[in-house]
Amino acid sequence: MINIDTAKKIAVLIDAENASHKMLGPVLNELSKHGHIIVKKAYGDWSSKHLVNWKAPLNELAINPVQQFSYTQGKNSSDAAMIIDAMDLLYTDQFDAFALVTSDSDFTKLASRLKESQIYVFGVGENKTPAAFRNACDDFILTEVLDSPEEEKAPAKKVTKKTAAKKTSRQQTLKQDTKLVNILRNAVSEYADDDGWARASTCGSLVKRQYPDFDPRNYGFKSFPLLFEGIGLFDVERKKTGSQNMVYVRDKKK
Repeated sequence: MINIDTAKKIAVLIDAENASHKMLGPVLNELSKHGHIIVKKAYGDWSSKHLVNWKAPLNELAINPVQQFSYTQGKNSSDAAMIIDAMDLLYTDQFDAFALVTSDSDFTKLASRLKESQIYVFGVGENKTPAAFRNACDDFILTEVLDSPEEEKAPAKKVTKKTAAKKTSRQQTLKQDTKLVNILRNAVSEYADDDGWARASTCGSLVKRQYPDFDPRNYGFKSFPLLFEGIGLFDVERKKTGSQNMVYVRDKKK
């Protein structure tokens, strides 16, 4: 499998019929963290009144709109066009990763096919996206956890007794999430040394492989180390090795 940390060439294909134009900027910003976006295409029937608000963000973000008329009422012809383009791009051997921006499970087979060719697949969609498509991707990103333009402009909140109480309440809620606790503890157990310590980033990578749609931001944290620390069930130790800051975690039950 391609190591996404070194893979830089990404093709972004957007199903406009099943995506929000308001999140295009945040989505591209998120994907840019993983490499260099080479291709940006959005598929839809641009004559449709439902896509009238897409023109401005497509122009602003330099996304190439691909016109696909609906041949039959109620049928989406854009899916086929997007799949054909994806396969054409795959056969150029120029890309290390594909990002399929859609909440439509019809792209499950495409994601699986790309992975069979050792291409790293990002899925980007809303919370309503079916599990089949999420699990067919290497990494599924929920648009709900991405910062909207309004959120980016919002000033930072001051820490008060009220916010501190909310933090404590959130921690208790996380501790009661049996599935979350088991996922994190199993990951730490898998990589723990004789003293019970494991690298937080390594544990996070395992969780993402096992659960492609798992994202610490779903639980209010920006990263796995912060999630391990915030849930309150793990000892956390930070070490500096050369120019790198390493975070290690240990299950408090051990």
